[in-house]
This record gives sequence, C-alpha cells and structure tokens, in this order.
Amino acid sequence: MITTSGLNNFFNEVGNNSRFAAKFFTQWFNPRYEISAFINQFYIIGYKSLPLIALTGFIMGLVLTMQLRPTMIEYGVQSEIPAIVSIAIIREIGPVITALIFAGKIGSSIGAELGSMKVTEQIDAMEVSGTNPFKYLVVSRVLATTFMLPILVMLSDAISLYGCYLGVNIRDFTSFQLFWMQVFETLSFNDILPAFFKTFFFGFAVGIIGCYKGYYSNKGTEGVGKSANSAVVVSSVLIFIIDLLAVQITEILGFN
Repeated sequence: MITTSGLNNFFNEVGNNSRFAAKFFTQWFNPRYEISAFINQFYIIGYKSLPLIALTGFIMGLVLTMQLRPTMIEYGVQSEIPAIVSIAIIREIGPVITALIFAGKIGSSIGAELGSMKVTEQIDAMEVSGTNPFKYLVVSRVLATTFMLPILVMLSDAISLYGCYLGVNIRDFTSFQLFWMQVFETLSFNDILPAFFKTFFFGFAVGIIGCYKGYYSNKGTEGVGKSANSAVVVSSVLIFIIDLLAVQITEILGFN
C-alpha cells in the first residue's frame, strides 16, 4: 500500500535527482575542464568494461540462436535465423542487456567509490582546498558513461552477431559472407539509429544516478553499501523506462 510519506519521499528523490542533473549541465560548460580526469574515466569505464561486455554479447548471440533453432526448424524457416537474430539484437536485446550489465558493473562502482569518499570526508577536503569536487568527480564520470556506453553497445552487437554465426554453424553450414549478407540485407537505418541514440540516454542515466547516490551517501559503511545497491536498482529501472519511451517515440516518428 502506498502511503503519503512514501509518495513524499519518492517525489523528493525525483526532485533531488533532477537538480543534481541540472547542476551537471551547468558545471559541464564552466571552466576549468578536467581533461585528464575525463580521459582516465573513459579508460576505466569504457576499456575495463569491455571484457565483461564482450563475453555477455557473445553468449547472448549464441544462446539466442540455439534457442530459436528448434522453433525455426519446426516452421521450416531456419534460413531466416541470421535475419531474425540480427533484428532482435540490434533493435532491443543488445542495447538493453548491455546497458543493464553496464549499470551493474559501473553504476555500483561509481556509487561505492563516491560513497566511500563522502564517508571519509575526501569530498569535503576537496572543497576546502579550493577544488571543485563536482566537476572533478561527477562531470567526468557522467560524460564517460554517456559516451562510452554507445561504443560498448556497438561492440557488443558485433560480437553477438558473431556468436549467432557460430550458433548457426553448430548444426548447419553457412559461409561467413552469406551470413553477413543476410544480416545487412535485413537491417536498415530505421533499425540502427533509434537503438544507437537511446544508448546515450542509458549511459547518462547510469552515470547520473550512480554519482548522485554516491555523492549524497549517508555516513558510515552501511551507507556506502546502500548507495551502490540503490544506484544499480534505480538506474536499471530507469533504463527500462527510457527504453519504453524510446519505443513510443520511434513509433510516433515512423521508425518502426
């Protein structure tokens, strides 16, 4: 049962998150620009996430192909497996699953890292020393998640399709050239562009929620754990909401 206090807490949280996001946009364009911090976060958030993302993408493409094969054989359309799997991965499964894995890995690490800095008063020390902690800690991480997740999704999609190729060739034989010809004949820009653009919003959601939860973490080690956990949960829910809105918008604009 939803209580009045629960609704108040929910709307307070939404309002605080919105103000935090608005502060990010105002701080983003103000000097000084922490270029070294940006590059470091791009490396940590992007490059170091690649092995997990690649493994997830490969297994996703392989398993989806193996699961579809019996049904496709039953209806006599097993030759359409590359086309169907490619559409499913590019349009929906690839971006959403990759974003959820990204939220679990990066969202929790950002929440825990900033939460521990808050608990140990490192953020307060940065403010006293004249450094802008929001610019150095938050803006760099949010920019990194926003711009690195689309790249990771593209790589994950490509690896997933390669996993699909191997899955197709477990029982049958399809040449590499024929497989990719079927894939690219099926896909169009209406499939690729909406799926690509929504990943920027996925990445922004993961970054801004993780930073917010960590930046305003409660005192104590328990608060750090709660920040990491709530960062994953809230960002995952927000990914589904953004995906739902993206589907509705693309349908209205005629991309479907």
